[in-house]
Amino acid sequence: MFTNHSAIAIAVQLAFAATTSTVAFQASAEEQQQQEADNSKLEVIQVTARKRVENAQEVPVAITALQGEALETLSSAAMDIRFLNARTPSLTVESSFGRTFPRFYMRGLGNSDFDLNASQPVSLVVDDIVQENPILKGFPVFDVERVETLRGPQGTLFGRNTPAGLVKFDSVKPSQAFDAFASASYGSHNTSDIRAAVGGGLTDSLSARVSVLHQDRDDYIDTIAPGFEKKDVLGGYTDKAIRLQLLWEADDFSALLNYHKRDLDGKPVAFYGNGIKKGSNKLGGEGWEGRDKVFHDSADRATQEVEIEGYNLKLEWDLGDHTITSISGVEKAELFSRADVDGGYGSSFAAGCCDIPMGPGVIALDSETSDAIPDHDQLTQELRLASNFNGPLNYQVGVFYFDEDLEIESISYDPVFSEGDLTGRVKQWQETTAWAVFGSVDYDFTERLSVTAGLRYSDDDKDYRNERFKSPLAFLGAPDQVTGEVNPSDTHVSWDLSATYKYNDDVNFYGRIADSFRAPSIQGRNLFAFDDGISVADSETILSFEAGTKANILDGQGRLNAAVFYFTMDDQQLTSVGGDSNTARLLNADETQGYGFEVDAELIVTDNLLVTFGTSYNNTELKDSSLSVPVCANCTVTDPVIVDPDGSSRALIDGNSLPHAPEWIHTFTARWSQDLGDGEVFLYTDWSYRSEINFFLYEAKEFEGESLLEGGARGGYAWEDDGREYEAAVFVRNMTDEQQAIGAVDFTNNAAIVNEERFIGAEFKVNFF
Repeated sequence: MFTNHSAIAIAVQLAFAATTSTVAFQASAEEQQQQEADNSKLEVIQVTARKRVENAQEVPVAITALQGEALETLSSAAMDIRFLNARTPSLTVESSFGRTFPRFYMRGLGNSDFDLNASQPVSLVVDDIVQENPILKGFPVFDVERVETLRGPQGTLFGRNTPAGLVKFDSVKPSQAFDAFASASYGSHNTSDIRAAVGGGLTDSLSARVSVLHQDRDDYIDTIAPGFEKKDVLGGYTDKAIRLQLLWEADDFSALLNYHKRDLDGKPVAFYGNGIKKGSNKLGGEGWEGRDKVFHDSADRATQEVEIEGYNLKLEWDLGDHTITSISGVEKAELFSRADVDGGYGSSFAAGCCDIPMGPGVIALDSETSDAIPDHDQLTQELRLASNFNGPLNYQVGVFYFDEDLEIESISYDPVFSEGDLTGRVKQWQETTAWAVFGSVDYDFTERLSVTAGLRYSDDDKDYRNERFKSPLAFLGAPDQVTGEVNPSDTHVSWDLSATYKYNDDVNFYGRIADSFRAPSIQGRNLFAFDDGISVADSETILSFEAGTKANILDGQGRLNAAVFYFTMDDQQLTSVGGDSNTARLLNADETQGYGFEVDAELIVTDNLLVTFGTSYNNTELKDSSLSVPVCANCTVTDPVIVDPDGSSRALIDGNSLPHAPEWIHTFTARWSQDLGDGEVFLYTDWSYRSEINFFLYEAKEFEGESLLEGGARGGYAWEDDGREYEAAVFVRNMTDEQQAIGAVDFTNNAAIVNEERFIGAEFKVNFF
């Protein structure tokens, strides 16, 4: 509601009060003054980080919440979930698949594994359901009320595999009040982004909300490989999603049903073969002709198709002193993704034997592959009991069950001699069964001091097998028929202990110690292996120490939160990706140490200007003197290198920082507005900086990603008329058009993955009430 409208409402109230009595007038004036004072303060941020609604300033966890205009702006330009990269302290997100399979890293801890059964130490929870498979994690972000990032282990209350932290999405829920919106934007490369939602009461007890999304972009990347030239073959997509929610509310019972579906038909991420300049980390190699040109010989066969469908049901019984909550979820996913992974044309073998052109530079292996999930089913069930006592003691207890059946198919093709005929085929099957019992107790020792203790027992079992039906390396003696099987399992007791001290009404101090784990992981890279290609990483465990303060400052016009942390992780699960033999294997490091700090700030500078600032410092270090990994075929390794008896090279990585773990992340936003006519004109800008990162476990000049600074802006006019709110805006993402490698493929050539280019667009939105 805008200022002019509020002034009219207040004037009417005062006029009415004047016709009654002086006492009533004085009461109304005092109410107005209080309202104006409240409007000049920051909005209280409510979060559910501990599975109950709480003021974020009172939760003993390092947490950042994105909501409202900030969330809408960051996800504009038809962005996928990677818009979260470096947008909150200590969080980065990347993908080598494009708009699906995001990989999250928090406080430096993550997993660069690109296998479709990969697990991650950062858990993703959407509407109370853990999204385990990496394909599920790419569901579009639309009609979302809030995104919470919880840093540090969260193993006692949430899902599976949360030693690093948690990213939590909460959709806008149905209510009895009518609410609807529609927005449409259009921008670069004929990109359209249409979103709409409508909700309200159907009966006195039943309400509903329907949310839809349709994003579309034309292909705009040309392939200029000799003999394969074609315009506009990569870069495009059509991404559609829907969410339907029904909420039944009685006096002491509620039931929320959530149905959601996604259908993505697009192209995979573009790889720029030899795009990184030899001996440096800059774009400008023989394969770099700009973002809109590649040298692929199989670009016209590249595709990415994703279908996701899910249902969840949340039942809640209010028994007065207790609440019983049941959350049941079913998720299904299908995927087919085919790409030119080497990013070039031809190969050194084809050039040597048959005088077939090759480029750009040297392409040791012409790799066209596909990965698919023909079948996937995930079932989760959580049941918990929470107390609602008025006294100093409260608690939660519960049980959690997880079951996943997954089938994976990997295929290699021959783009040189047979125009894409199949040369290798592998299938994998994995069933995961996990269950846990958990509990948490809160006790207020005094009005100022509160303590929380949590405990969780977890049991995790995996049954895995694979079978190779045809080997692409048969000409080298690799057998076509190979099978393998493993069945790792583990149990673990996770715990945490935290204390909050209320220094005064505006300042809280907290401390937290937490233990968590990630169950064993499996990788079955037997497509290009001579054996079954199976590697298993044992469970990893973490012990984390954290202390911080959360303060409301400047009489409610500012907010300043800060935390320091230190952790040790034993047997960290790592993925040795690529190398000169095109292999990827899981391994464990003896120990990993990390420490750093995080700061979040928000300030009302004037009635017209709001700014936010965030920063984080993360130092991670591998501690394992015997740990070594294969290295690239054509890069400049800066680690100590040993040579195996077979002549292959391996890098010693003791002392290295973790992949995709920048030391520094800085964020800044500012929103300025001014009343104009019947509405307001506004300008919003957001900036994010992350320092250098390593792409892989080993260090090489070519694979140290440069520091990245990206900024965006959005400006327009918003007004209200006849019970509706309108907004017309123009926006730009990556306004300085920074271009650099944000990822790489290292096994044959220095292929680059590049950040999104500058995007310019316009948007119109209307809200109905």
